[in-house]
Formats: sequence, structure tokens, C-alpha cells
Amino acid sequence: MSDKKITVLDLLDLDLKGHNSLNLHCIAGRMGLSRALTVPDINRPGLALSGFYDSFAYQRVQLFGRGEFAYLKKLNFEGNIETIKQFFSYGIPCAIFTHSITPDDTFLSIAEHAGCAILQTDLESTEFSSRLLRVFSNLFAPKKTMHGVFVEVYGIGILLTGDSGVGKSETALELVERGHRLVADDIVEIRCVNGNSILGQGANKLISHHMEIRGLGIINISQLYGVGAIREQKEVQLVVKLETWDQNKIYDRLGTDAHTTDLLGVKIPLIEIPVKPGRNLPIIIEAAAMNERLKSMGYYSAREFNQNILKWIETGEAQNAYYGSEDSY
Repeated sequence: MSDKKITVLDLLDLDLKGHNSLNLHCIAGRMGLSRALTVPDINRPGLALSGFYDSFAYQRVQLFGRGEFAYLKKLNFEGNIETIKQFFSYGIPCAIFTHSITPDDTFLSIAEHAGCAILQTDLESTEFSSRLLRVFSNLFAPKKTMHGVFVEVYGIGILLTGDSGVGKSETALELVERGHRLVADDIVEIRCVNGNSILGQGANKLISHHMEIRGLGIINISQLYGVGAIREQKEVQLVVKLETWDQNKIYDRLGTDAHTTDLLGVKIPLIEIPVKPGRNLPIIIEAAAMNERLKSMGYYSAREFNQNILKWIETGEAQNAYYGSEDSY
């Protein structure tokens, strides 16, 4: 069970568009809109309506389709309302009817008395279930905020991190100038979806596509470069840590050792780029993005280079080249 809670009213107020819309509205039991949704799952209450309540998943959203509605009509015809009263006695968070189904007045009256919200959607049960589970996956996903700049470069989501003033925003601005896209500047909200994917977006949608450039101030990327220069969210596929050049530190020059960082329990590839005057960071990051795309297709440039060197040494050509230069004297 998740420790994150949203209410039924929060579910109704979600601003979802197109194929993500739930098309929900409340038809009864408005006093129950404040009830908390604590389990990101759905239950079809067929067995419960028949009187079998062992292992009844009452904490979940209760979904009524045509089959459940047909059984409700049977109960109403038989005058068996005790089963319905018992159903609502468990304190379910809410009940949702698909296919624009409206239950009978007896059912609605019992729901009103129990203080349980009854919602309705015009979607089919299967389609609604898949949409609601996607919504729950986002709402209940572990999340946190990070200091950094999030950009999309050649289709790869790159999170730029580093100390304040190291040049993250300036580097991102140059990347946008070169045709790439900004997702968020300064404060990035990341969340873990499906246990293995990290999605990032601006922590505040009102300011996420604004950028602070020291000496210039706040600029609006979407107004300066157009809507094609921004993106609402993107999967984090690479973390680039920018740090001031330390001459006493040994930096990776071959790239054969894969480094990762942990974000909400998911290992994300990490590269460290030292910053000093004269280094063209945007070009380096572009190369890193393309190299990451090659890795996703199974091609590792550094490993292939290392294997070719080892093969060259094993053939003896390296020894001949070395000793042959001495024999010429």
C-alpha cells in the first residue's frame, strides 16, 4: 500500500486531455469526495455483490461495468438491499460506473447515506481501467526535486547537474540555440514510473521554461526560440555532472568504465565533464548524447577500441613496430 494519498475530488479535478481524459463526473454522494485514495488499483466487485466478502479489496476504487450493473438490477428486482448496504459498510473510497450507466435510485440513496461518492464515465470498462491505472502510476510514483537543468539532445533526456555557477544554464542555452529542447531549468522534478523509468519535468510549470542567465536575467525560452524549443517532460536517460577542472583529479579518458548514479532506485548512466575555459561543452554533450544512442543499440565505441588494441598487440604487429624502429639505427 502506498503512503501517498489523494482524494476523490483530486481525481475529478485532474486536467487530462485527449486519450488520457477520464471523463468523470459525480452523480451522487458528494460528501464522499473528500475520501482518500490510498491504493493505486481497481476492483471489480462482482463477488462482493453476491455476498462473498473474504479478501474483499475495499480499499480500491470499485468499478462497475455492464455485468455488475446487471447484477444490481437483479438485486433491486428481488428487493435484496441488505447486500448493497453491506457493500457500502466497508468504507470504499468511491464507486465508478462506466458506459454512462446510471444506477437505480435505491443504490444512489444507500450511497448518499453512507457518504460514498458515485462517479460516472462514458468510457468502456477496459479503456477506462487502462487510463485510470496510468493516472495512478503517475500520481503515486515516488518523486523528488533536484537542482539542475534538464534538456533533450538528439532524443536523449540529459540532466545537467553541478555546483551553482558552473555553467549549466549557459550550456543548456547554447544547446537550445543549436536546435535542441529545454525541459526544465533550475528545479527539476523527477518521478519513478513502473519501477524502472525516471521521468523529469519542471517542478513549477509556470516557470519551468524560463531560464536564469547571470548578467542577462530571466529569459523565456518558448518566446525567444518558439514552442519547438521546449518540452513538458522527458525520460532521464543520462546524467552529466559539470565540475570545475581539478588538475589533481584523474578523469576518464577512454570511457571503458561505465559509471551510474542512483535516482529513486534506478541506475542512470553518469558522465563527469570537467569545465575550464576553452572547452566547448555543448559539442561534448551532443557527442555524449549520440554515443548514448549508440550504446542503446548495442554499440560501445570505447569497448570496441579497447578490443581492437588488444587484437593488434596479440598479432605481434605492435612489437614489430616498436622493435623495428630501434633496429633501423
